[in-house]
Amino acid sequence: MAVVVLVVVLLLFIGSVSVNLFYLYGKIPALDVLENPKSEVASEVYSSDMVLLGKYYSGFNRSPIEYDELPAYLINALIATEDVRFYEHSGIDFKAFFAIPIYILKGGKRGSSTITQQVAKNLFHIRNSPEYRGLLSNNIAVIKVKEMITAIRLERAYTKKEILLMYLNTVEFGSNGYGIKTAAKTFFNTTPQKLTLAQAATLIGMLKGTSFYSPIKHPDRALERRNTVLSQMQKYGYITQSQFLNEKNKKLNLVYTPENENSGLAPYFRSYLKDYLQRWCAERNISLYEDGLRIYTTIDSRMQKHAEYAVEKHMKYLQKEFFIHWKGKAPWKDIKDFIKKMALQSDRYQQLKQEYGDNEVEIWKEMNTPERMRVFSWRGARDTILSPLDSISYMMKFLHTGFMAMDPQTGYVKAWVGGIDYRFFKYDHVKQSKRQAGSTFKPFVYAYALQQGLTPCDKVLDVPVTITLPDGKTWKPNNSNGSYSGQELTLKQALARSVNTVTAYLVQKFNPENIAKFAEQFGLSGPLETGPTIGLGTSDVSVYEMTGGYSVFVNDGSWNEPIYLLRIEDKAGNVLQEFTPAFKQVISDEAAYNMVQMLKGATEETNGTAISLKSVYHLNHDVGGKTGTTQGSSDGWFIGITPELVAGTWVGGEHKSIRFRDMRLGQGARMALPIFAYFMQRVYADPSIKITNYEFKKPDDVKIEIDCQVSDSLTALPSDTIPDSTFYNIDPSIKPDFGGSL
Repeated sequence: MAVVVLVVVLLLFIGSVSVNLFYLYGKIPALDVLENPKSEVASEVYSSDMVLLGKYYSGFNRSPIEYDELPAYLINALIATEDVRFYEHSGIDFKAFFAIPIYILKGGKRGSSTITQQVAKNLFHIRNSPEYRGLLSNNIAVIKVKEMITAIRLERAYTKKEILLMYLNTVEFGSNGYGIKTAAKTFFNTTPQKLTLAQAATLIGMLKGTSFYSPIKHPDRALERRNTVLSQMQKYGYITQSQFLNEKNKKLNLVYTPENENSGLAPYFRSYLKDYLQRWCAERNISLYEDGLRIYTTIDSRMQKHAEYAVEKHMKYLQKEFFIHWKGKAPWKDIKDFIKKMALQSDRYQQLKQEYGDNEVEIWKEMNTPERMRVFSWRGARDTILSPLDSISYMMKFLHTGFMAMDPQTGYVKAWVGGIDYRFFKYDHVKQSKRQAGSTFKPFVYAYALQQGLTPCDKVLDVPVTITLPDGKTWKPNNSNGSYSGQELTLKQALARSVNTVTAYLVQKFNPENIAKFAEQFGLSGPLETGPTIGLGTSDVSVYEMTGGYSVFVNDGSWNEPIYLLRIEDKAGNVLQEFTPAFKQVISDEAAYNMVQMLKGATEETNGTAISLKSVYHLNHDVGGKTGTTQGSSDGWFIGITPELVAGTWVGGEHKSIRFRDMRLGQGARMALPIFAYFMQRVYADPSIKITNYEFKKPDDVKIEIDCQVSDSLTALPSDTIPDSTFYNIDPSIKPDFGGSL
């Protein structure tokens, strides 16, 4: 009789929960919700060669997978361990069903759930979602009943395969990993398809308690639990005894690669891309972090790896040289209160400002108090004790870099390295940062001259040039070596040697404002200097802009806007937007080809500033480029061109005072060029990258001969192209006749 009463009470209880009697228990998901379950899915970023670069997610790092991507032994391990009667029941195991009175009598101690019940919990958050809450919704018996009712409805709406897939796509594995795809990547750096039997058993074993059985925190427990899973698989006939004995003796062999914004390839690129995508999503009422977008980029994962290698290889060496160069001294030694001024811009100071207000005494007391912290070093992150002020001094001594490579014919960005370590230095030096270009700006001056009809073989004397400025002062640019050869140089020779006097002469002939407007056509957004110093690179530009600008020379005079997105899809694979680069013809194909030959001159001409590309780094295919060094060696640049790739790199300190003290160490050829060289070495050596074009091709309609050894071309400028002499005068002792003896 007591049993009958208990069963009746139980049935009445289940009925009252199912209809949410008096709103005590909270709602149960309706059928239409069950048929369209929504769970937070991370958006994924892919390279052009279909390598996952990273994800964007907020609370749940979850990436879905299809059923046919799951190995059979993974499914078998799950069923043998979590729900051996999964294929027999209809959502609930009746042993658990009749155990509900025991849960009640024991005060809510919870028992096991079927896989379908766990799917219900994972998908609909029955315990926590506001729409499913009621006065008694946190009671364990209520939760259990709601899970069971939902499980039965799920079984009616979905096949067993679909339910298994839902479970493995939503269950938590620890380390902020949700779903089997993320778990396989996090703990073994692989995909579910490539999991071994032992690896699959390890992951399934963790589900009993992701923290307690964590292979990172408790490897012994994880190993024991893995072997329990294997034992269950043998018990139910999913593996043989010999398989069990073989697998149970294996080590865990973890490859722990937790996913976060600091890890993975191209973190600076992904950070910049995130800012763009957030704006894109906001305009379309889409969640970047929950809606599972698939974002396909132009980045080539192989080139990205080569670029990151090149940056690390050179910057590690250069930083060592920098420390030796400044041993016992600070680069900013002559700047009063430099570190204090930098501290005023720090996040720590701003936090203390909020806490202490105008109490500067307490603020600086805190800024000078040592504390434990982790700092960057080229030997790996260091745990140390420093005051916030000392840590700023330490971190300010590091040199930084930005590197970008792109395909000049398509505009596709292939590699993007925005700094030396994203964990510690978040500022991007590819697109976010702008610095003076130095001599890397000169090719735009020469291109303008060629567009006006000059040739690479036209000649100018390397002699002092004095220019009168609008305020009446004069400017007399020096060459980098501090002297003038007095020689008659071809334009090709002058650019190859980066002779300042010749550039200054061309600027005053063609008018700085004309050159500024011309350079803007190459994607330099400005504002650009419109005075005579423009030719020596006094304007601030980005690596992104300069690399795109040089691509014009390789692409027959056409500018393709550097592009980094191919398309964006929703989680179902529907294309939401495709991207194509902006395009325009900037200069003639003849002028572009001549510029290519002039840039090659830097690697071939006597005293060419990039001669080391061939003599030291042995890049024996067609290659050209231009070095750049700003005043005081604050910035080192190199933009390199090859038939299929153009790459630009900048190197310098966070502040202009953080620099080498002389040109011997601080020139672009030493600071920046090696990164390009190391990158191209590895690209050419990588057989998986299909480089097929090793020589610059002359356009069919270009007939000009540019072998200056046999050319007698000397072109005179029309007098009407000479700027107003009251503003831009060359030294009166020098004849201003371009085609004469200047």
